[in-house]
Amino acid sequence: MRIILIVSFMICFISQGQEFQGKAVYKTHRSFEKNKAEVKGSEDKELDDYIMKRLKKMFQKTFTLNFTKTNSTYTENQELEPEVQTGGVNVMVFGNGGANDVLYKNTSEKRYSNKTEISGKRFLIQDVLLDPEWEMTDETKKIGIYTCYKATRTKEEERVSHMMTDGEVEEKKEKVTVVTTAWFTPEIPVSDGPSMYWGLPGLILEVHEGKQSIVCSEVVLNPGQKIEIKEPTKGKKVNQKEMEAIVKEKTQEMIERFKSKRGGDSMSIEIRG
Repeated sequence: MRIILIVSFMICFISQGQEFQGKAVYKTHRSFEKNKAEVKGSEDKELDDYIMKRLKKMFQKTFTLNFTKTNSTYTENQELEPEVQTGGVNVMVFGNGGANDVLYKNTSEKRYSNKTEISGKRFLIQDVLLDPEWEMTDETKKIGIYTCYKATRTKEEERVSHMMTDGEVEEKKEKVTVVTTAWFTPEIPVSDGPSMYWGLPGLILEVHEGKQSIVCSEVVLNPGQKIEIKEPTKGKKVNQKEMEAIVKEKTQEMIERFKSKRGGDSMSIEIRG
């Protein structure tokens, strides 16, 4: 009990005596299952395998979360982008964020600003952070030196996918149940995490949702050089609903361009969430 009281006093003293800040590096990964619904028109196994490897590489990225107790920025680390078209094979990818995007979250005010680009035009999405309905458990595991606790949430959402067959685009809508598993550590007292994940009593170090995984590979607390967290301000201001409408419009334009350029021997690939 005495040790607990001393540790609690030290944490309180540190939080009052200096501005708590840090950075966390995350690596993303997305798995793909090659099947008849995803790949059309190819009988070349080596080509199919090559395409799947390229797709996986596109979603293997590294991000940095700079954070204080109340706000953060989440940005992609600059890396060379892989090819997305080769050998007559056209690959359409929707919802793949750009290297210049900046996601700012203010958890105390429950709002965010997301600077992003679509078709060369800059947008600034500003909206509220919705309270995530996490269900916490007693299950624990170690991630690096930190003891992490498991939390889950389940939500229903509508997903839209597009499939092109013989030059015709078919849009498919379906309601899916999305289960998210997060591992957070109370040892880092910030209610934040990678991307749009937040709302737990400790920094989220690992996330699994569908085919996507986000795993923390490095944490630096109170570095010698002060971290500056700046909210993005440039770009056409829209809310999330307006942005979804813009993305839908741009997606349709991309499909039309793809149809006009598509050769007779081309193969289309559908990427779904």
